[in-house]
Amino acid sequence: MKTYDLVGIGNAVVDVISQADDNFLEHMGIQKGIMQLVERERAEMLYGAMDGRVQTPGGSVANTIAGAGALGLNTAFIGRVHNDALGRFYASAMSDHGIDFVNDPVPNGELPTSRSMIFVSPDGERSMNTYLGISSELSSEDVPETVAGSAKIMFLEGYLFDKDKGKAAFLEAARACRAGGGQTGIAISDPFCVERHRADFLSLIDEELDFVIGNEAEIRSLFQTEDIEHALTETAKMCPLIVCTRSGDGVTVLSETGRIDVPVQKVVPVDATGAGDQFAAGFLTGLALGKPMESCARIGNACAREVISHIGPRPEANLLALLRREGLL
Repeated sequence: MKTYDLVGIGNAVVDVISQADDNFLEHMGIQKGIMQLVERERAEMLYGAMDGRVQTPGGSVANTIAGAGALGLNTAFIGRVHNDALGRFYASAMSDHGIDFVNDPVPNGELPTSRSMIFVSPDGERSMNTYLGISSELSSEDVPETVAGSAKIMFLEGYLFDKDKGKAAFLEAARACRAGGGQTGIAISDPFCVERHRADFLSLIDEELDFVIGNEAEIRSLFQTEDIEHALTETAKMCPLIVCTRSGDGVTVLSETGRIDVPVQKVVPVDATGAGDQFAAGFLTGLALGKPMESCARIGNACAREVISHIGPRPEANLLALLRREGLL
């Protein structure tokens, strides 16, 4: 049976990128600079209106898995796509990046493949219109026990909590991983996601997980407090490893060996998209390699710094070479 260093489970979303000026945005009724969820009919209309489309496989945890793969980990991704043009593109693109995309595209009769239409303005603003489509229908049937059970680390995407079948898939994946001797953890994903499912999130963290990765807003939202220190303390009572990214203030890690605060090298971002995803990729790579917590955080910081230096949520530089130059790997 094949084993994996890291397996992710999350939304399989195709990022579709196009250039657009303000007149186009106004004409199409697109709010500039924000992310909006759209329904199927509008998604198809916007997709058809895009000129010079550039497509890339996306999704938060999928981006993390891609980053970890670029660092040399043996990776797999569990996600749901339709057997349409975008779904086949997603599956083949993940495979081309060395990631085992373990779910066959679903035959006709289902929702279309999820996509996020991203319109980039001349001033660099990104206006995102996301159609969740089939990825949000992921269920326990999509979780191969042979994959989840052979993962050293399983990383779960909080956005999937919006449907009961997604929660069930989470639990099945986490339990299969832990039964096989692996570690399971979650990307909290969004404070609003916590607001919708706080009790379920806290139960999962307390009973099923080995680590939690989130930013300050996400960690605070778990306990409905503005006091990040209180939120960190309470979360650490429930889970053995808490990793909190704090933007320019660095990273706080609470583990069974104590607390560390790791600073970051402050830079002006070109595009902050994917910073959290690639931090997680670096941190989890360090964890998979048995590195000390401080080294894990420093690897994560370096990966985040690389991705915010250019447009797009996935690394462009040779991360292995970059980390070796910095003495981190």
